[in-house]
Amino acid sequence: MDRAPPGRRLRGPLRGAFPILTVPTPAPADLPAWAAEHRHTLHGLVTEHGAVLVRGLGLCDAGQVGSVFGRLTPALMTDTEAFAPRQTYAPGVYSSTAWPANQPMCMHHELSYAHSPPGLLLLACLTAPTTGGATALADSAAVLDALPPELVQRFEEEGWLLTRTYNDDIGASWTEAFAADDRAGVEEYCRANAIEFAWQDDGSLRTRQRRPAVVRHPATGRRCWFNQVAFLNEWTLAPEVREYLVDVYGPEALPFNTRFGNGDPIGEDVVQLINTVYAEHTIREPWRSGDLMLIDNIRTAHSREPFEPPREVLVAMAAPQPPVPAPEGSTR
Repeated sequence: MDRAPPGRRLRGPLRGAFPILTVPTPAPADLPAWAAEHRHTLHGLVTEHGAVLVRGLGLCDAGQVGSVFGRLTPALMTDTEAFAPRQTYAPGVYSSTAWPANQPMCMHHELSYAHSPPGLLLLACLTAPTTGGATALADSAAVLDALPPELVQRFEEEGWLLTRTYNDDIGASWTEAFAADDRAGVEEYCRANAIEFAWQDDGSLRTRQRRPAVVRHPATGRRCWFNQVAFLNEWTLAPEVREYLVDVYGPEALPFNTRFGNGDPIGEDVVQLINTVYAEHTIREPWRSGDLMLIDNIRTAHSREPFEPPREVLVAMAAPQPPVPAPEGSTR
């Protein structure tokens, strides 16, 4: 089409605006053709605004969603290194991450710890929650500008470190995360993706990977705060959850945690500061059943708010980005 469908803008408190487009509901059989016809317009809006929400499509099952996703992007990525299990509906089409409904998932960029992270996220809401559950958004360039310059400088110079301990009790197991049935497959993946690994006596796997915390957007060149420093840090967990995990696994063997790039712990005050800045730049729109959302994963962080079930949102990832080396520097 030549012009975007009619819509409105969802504005944030400080900066940024994301369009909400309301479209006439196509017949179910016409949904893939609709996606193919509007693909370039939607991608243009994502490039311009960082995200777009399309309302009125009437998406109602995984088959429809897979067909629409497949027409909106040339290829969908396989989800690897997930921190929690997902259900697979079709190749590249997944459920939302399994996470307690009463616990928020704070702002983050999907798989920002991967060697080649996705540049585009596609989300489709089949069942909107009764209350809550919005996929909120934040402009990562604005967040970067709002963080203390000395903190940004440290992360820019050192990067950030993700540590994980894979077990069969909490989160994704190593067989699920790496889609491998044996240790050799895991080790091959880790070597190819700049991940340090060590097998433990009890059969669990510990990994460390250092990644850049600030990257330049591939299209605009703007510096973006791009990481999961706060989301995967122990201090973002509810206090009772953190205390339980530390008691069971010990402070050095938590299922996941983050550190400064040189290996220093990240204090609770830093995590709270990052989450506060995210909150000050958050834009939210409640899901409606049938909605479609496209998100620029580099420019735009996203979160998931607590909700009252049921809630069914399908997810796909696309446009893998070239690996960006972590900043030079030693870890310990």
